Amino acid sequence: MLSEDELLALFRSPESDRVERKASVANADGIRQAICAFANDLAGHERPGVVFVGQHDDGRCADYAVDDRVLTTLAGWRSDGNFQPFPTLTVQRMTLDGCTVAAIIVEPSRNTPVRLDGRVWVRVGPRRSLASPEEERRLTEKRRWRDLPFDAQGIPEAALDDIDLVRFQLEYLVAAVPPDVLAQNQRTVADQLSALRLIDASGRPTTTAILILGKRPQQFFPGAYVQVLRIAGSVLTNPIVDRHELTGTVPDQLRRLDELADLWVRRSAQVGGELRADIADYPIEALRQLFRNAVLHRTYEGTHAPVRVTWYDDRIEIQSPGGPYGQVTIETFGRPGITDYRNPTLAEALKSLGFVERFGIGLEIVRQSLARNGNPPAEFEVIPNYVLATVRGKS
Repeated sequence: MLSEDELLALFRSPESDRVERKASVANADGIRQAICAFANDLAGHERPGVVFVGQHDDGRCADYAVDDRVLTTLAGWRSDGNFQPFPTLTVQRMTLDGCTVAAIIVEPSRNTPVRLDGRVWVRVGPRRSLASPEEERRLTEKRRWRDLPFDAQGIPEAALDDIDLVRFQLEYLVAAVPPDVLAQNQRTVADQLSALRLIDASGRPTTTAILILGKRPQQFFPGAYVQVLRIAGSVLTNPIVDRHELTGTVPDQLRRLDELADLWVRRSAQVGGELRADIADYPIEALRQLFRNAVLHRTYEGTHAPVRVTWYDDRIEIQSPGGPYGQVTIETFGRPGITDYRNPTLAEALKSLGFVERFGIGLEIVRQSLARNGNPPAEFEVIPNYVLATVRGKS
């Protein structure tokens, strides 16, 4: 809550990403948009924003009659169904520098983005506008930064019976915990799961636990599978010669993808000199890195879309739901040294199981592997909703 001195300072200050002024409630749309923008707090002040109703843009008093009807109207907008989720705000009548105003004090939301009639409004300095896709993505990430990431959150409908505990002890635990530590470990299974962030404080399996060890992962995440098509030709309308839907746990999906790649990559013998060399139309290591990136960095929250691998005669396309995340933006995607993880707990689990050797070098491995094999560089289409990687066959 702001003190009276803080409100007076804001009342006297120019409009900014924490202050907006309206002469009356006649401009209802503008006031609502300001509330939405302050709730989203794009600048990350983590301090309330204020709309002063009864003050002109230039700071002059509008001599507006701020009665109980005005206060009731302004307060009622919070819960009239136009904001999703509801912003946290208070409305109070104040006299500042001899001017009576209605001060709408809007707290930053912890569940951004807040939408007004389905639209996200933000404020950059004194400018109020609809959020760009990049700004909306930042608001979504800000919510995750404030709370546990989605892959570390417990699933309300899940129970320990939904985890393969035998697989946990025989496969995951021995991979994730050093042998000497494990030998001294007297913890219960529940304590072990908790220590590895596979159950939450209430004992519910986390998203990562279901994806890595779940008996039926697609029961909780219907889109958590890989769709693989083998096309006889170079366009999607050509005949399909093979089709697979890889379900089960993420490790099982990745192992099956590796098997298909080994089966489908064409190899020819290069004879000459003292040694015979097998030449592949695609380097297996590059494909493995792209498969792992697609499964690891995808979004598992709020989507039924699978990872899609489409294997044409002349190229392979790998599409992953969810755009870049965190430090990785559309502009910085693929730049060495810039990496971030939408699913950090899942990344940790896959590293423990040997699917990730080092973080942040996957695309560099792809680049080097393709170059050594004589393939063109990988192509990437990066938008907020998905990332599409295309690898073309060796000429």
